[in-house]
Amino acid sequence: MVNFEVVERVGVSTESMANAVKSVVKEAHAVKKVSWFEVIEERGRVTDDGEVEFQVKVKIGWKLS
Repeated sequence: MVNFEVVERVGVSTESMANAVKSVVKEAHAVKKVSWFEVIEERGRVTDDGEVEFQVKVKIGWKLS
């Protein structure tokens, strides 16, 4: 039997949704080897200076030993 630890994180990018996902998954992978991820929410906002910011909520799974 394989067990996983699951966390939720939010990724942010001013370039794209894909870059927001990549940034948060890479950051999590630097902590511990990511086994899988799932994008569970996408949203965005316009900053005070008019820049578009993409935000994603990602579920990340780490395999437990």
